[in-house]
Amino acid sequence: MSFVQAVTLSGRGIELVPLALEHEAGLRAAAADGELWKLRITSVPEPHETRDYIETALQMRNEGHRFAFAVTEEATGKVLGSTSFHDILPAVKRVEIGYTWYARSVQRSHVNTTCKLLMMGHAFDTLGCHVVGWRTDNYNFASQKAIERLGAKKDGVIRGHALRRDGTIRDTVMYSLRSGEWPEARAQLHYLRDKHA
Repeated sequence: MSFVQAVTLSGRGIELVPLALEHEAGLRAAAADGELWKLRITSVPEPHETRDYIETALQMRNEGHRFAFAVTEEATGKVLGSTSFHDILPAVKRVEIGYTWYARSVQRSHVNTTCKLLMMGHAFDTLGCHVVGWRTDNYNFASQKAIERLGAKKDGVIRGHALRRDGTIRDTVMYSLRSGEWPEARAQLHYLRDKHA
């Protein structure tokens, strides 16, 4: 049995549904909103790579390493982006949240905060995780700021850690939040989310 079971998470008009091949067209349209694949510091698929992106996520789900969601608008089913639990370590009850991206039209809205509240709540309150982690490119300053706004603490930088899509080698900035820090982080996230209302 997988540590992260198939689940749909919803709140504030947003629904996180297990990513499936049926989301291919919606995911492609979300990525096209802002031509997000052109950003060298993200893993957003190019239009012709969308099916492979989903199939890779499904394979990683079968292997127990990643559980990907389609981020959708609850009322319409419109795909707004994608996010995942990944680097899932059941023995130490740790997951990371990543592979996260949204259509440009919903960036800087309540969507990201809502998704993180849903995922962190599921990780800490349902799965009983001790730690939730994040990682990002050392040049993705917007992502670093967003992760820090969640209440996560910077653990450090792994130098020469991964390849970017353009073939350059990136340093990876690592963050985490422990279960004891979750109540205060949750209160702050509710406050930030309600400011967007």
